[in-house]
Amino acid sequence: MILFPAIDLKDGQCVRLKLGDMEQATVYNPDPAAQARAFEDQGFEWLHVVDLNGAFAGESVNGAAVEAILKATKNPVQLGGGIRTLDHIEAWLTKGLSRVILGTIAVRDPALVKEACRLFPGKVAVGIDAKGGKVAVEGWAEASELGVIELAQRFEGAGVAAIIYTDIDRDGILAGINWASTLELARAVSIPVIASGGLASLDDIRRLAEPDAAILEGAISGRALYDGRIDPAAALAILKGA
Repeated sequence: MILFPAIDLKDGQCVRLKLGDMEQATVYNPDPAAQARAFEDQGFEWLHVVDLNGAFAGESVNGAAVEAILKATKNPVQLGGGIRTLDHIEAWLTKGLSRVILGTIAVRDPALVKEACRLFPGKVAVGIDAKGGKVAVEGWAEASELGVIELAQRFEGAGVAAIIYTDIDRDGILAGINWASTLELARAVSIPVIASGGLASLDDIRRLAEPDAAILEGAISGRALYDGRIDPAAALAILKGA
């Protein structure tokens, strides 16, 4: 069970948004590379990075910050936000990313995602961001008519390494993970699922350690770590014990 600390990048800085709103951004660290090193020093073994500007622009915007992060940590890094072409994917993997996360393009062009999985086995994850049970795209700015499970099942057997499932209605407000929807998704597909959005306290970590949650690959934590609501050592010890 992996706990992924999150670095969300806006204008080169490490921030957290409230409910996915770019106008409600709190800057937590102006030096994302230093934050990546800090997470590694705390004992985390993976890093989840999102280029928020890139998600809206449809191309990499915070590339320099991401490259600095890759140089600063030995931990594997997964990156989402604005990765929309095979060239984007190959370029980032060449620079040392362990996994790319494809979100909008998974809705717009699922064939491209499947081709990416074929070309880069084990290196492609799908990000499914949902609002009101429907998939959102373009940095959460647009809603689609697709259901979460409907989209996920399109990629069964394609070689997707993981699905990162975010409940936008809970993201950044410490409301707790939407366990019902997350576990329903994990039971509906054979692809490993990572929970995201709302992780708030050690109670969520303990819930993650329960037997029925063992089907998940892990969960992503952002604001709760930055605000000190979750002690890294305690969280990692709970998951190790599970």
